[in-house]
Amino acid sequence: MKQLLLDIQPPAPQTLGNFIAGQNAEAIHSLAQALNGATEARFIYLWGAKGSGKSHLLQACKAANLTVADDVHLLDNKAQIALFNTYNHIKEVGGTLITAGLHAPTQMGLRDDLATRLAWGLVYQLHPLTDEEKAQALKNHAKERGMKLPDDVVDYCLRYLRRDLPTLMAVLEALDVWSLTEKKPVTVSMLRKLLQLDLGV
Repeated sequence: MKQLLLDIQPPAPQTLGNFIAGQNAEAIHSLAQALNGATEARFIYLWGAKGSGKSHLLQACKAANLTVADDVHLLDNKAQIALFNTYNHIKEVGGTLITAGLHAPTQMGLRDDLATRLAWGLVYQLHPLTDEEKAQALKNHAKERGMKLPDDVVDYCLRYLRRDLPTLMAVLEALDVWSLTEKKPVTVSMLRKLLQLDLGV
C-alpha cells in the first residue's frame, strides 16, 4: 500500500488558470498579458517566501515558451553572468524573461549589474494564500482530478498538516490514489490512516 501511495498520478499542468491568485491578482494579470504578448513589459520578477507560488507561475510561463529563471538567489557567479547575458540578449532581440527569487532583487547579494537589471522590469511580491484560499486551491485541484473532497477533510488538512501548498497537494493526491484503489470515498478516517504511513509529507 505504501508503494502504491507513493506512485502518485502526474499532477495537473501548472497554469495561470489553476493558480489561486489571492492577493496576487495584479501579478497574475501582468503574467497573463505577457503570455498573450499584450504588454510592453518584457521583464517580470516575482519574489516571496517558499510556497507562495513562484515555481507554479514560472512553470506556466515556461510551458508557454517564455524564458524563465527560478531561484535566482541560489545562482553562483557564473550562472548570474549567464542570466545577465540572457537579459541583455532578450532586451536586444526581443522576447520575455520571467524570473523569481526569495527576496527583492537588491536584497539577495546578487551581482550589482544583475540585481539592477532584474529591478528594472515589473517586480511583484507574491503573498501566501490565506487558509480560505488554500481550501479553495485544494477543492479546485480535487475537481481537476474528478475527486470528491469533503469539507471536513479540507479542514483537517489545514488544521493538522504542514500548511505549505505542495505538501497539502501531495497528501490530496495520495488520498485520491488510495480512494480509487480501495473503491471507498475520501474521509477524515482515511486521511488519518494515510498520515500514519511514512510518506515524507
